[in-house]
Amino acid sequence: MRVLVTALCLVALYFLAPLHQLGEVSVPVPASLSVALLFLAAVVAWQVHAITRADYPAIRAVEALSVTTPLFLLLFAAAYFVLAQDNPANFSAHTLTRTDTLYFAVTIFSTVGFGDITATSEAARLIVTVQMLLDLLVLGLGIRLFVGAVQTGEERRSDTAADPPS
Repeated sequence: MRVLVTALCLVALYFLAPLHQLGEVSVPVPASLSVALLFLAAVVAWQVHAITRADYPAIRAVEALSVTTPLFLLLFAAAYFVLAQDNPANFSAHTLTRTDTLYFAVTIFSTVGFGDITATSEAARLIVTVQMLLDLLVLGLGIRLFVGAVQTGEERRSDTAADPPS
């Protein structure tokens, strides 16, 4: 239940956040996205620590994935939304809603790439390229990181169970 609630809260935050104001602040999207990805890295580090300390590390890892994966996708969807609001010519579809940009981020993550929305500007293509490269890292190293944390947590748990109380 907590996994579902967490994912729903993140999606609700994405749809309710005043993203249109980010374009007015004149902070470049790559800079904003870089800060957001550093925040994501901190969340992942905290999640790995929590997995290794959990009584049930595998369940905690599932919860961690339910936070980090949607957060990852929503950060890119937000970046695409701000890019589309800043200049509609950044994408082939000139009016992108939050739903459209979330859909676009998920199609890139899943490597489907229907082609109905494409990045047309250099800035948009660079951000899409960054997402594609990070997708590979998330799928490879990210999952390995969580699996390693589960193994560490299980070892810690078995060591604690084997130690007699003092």
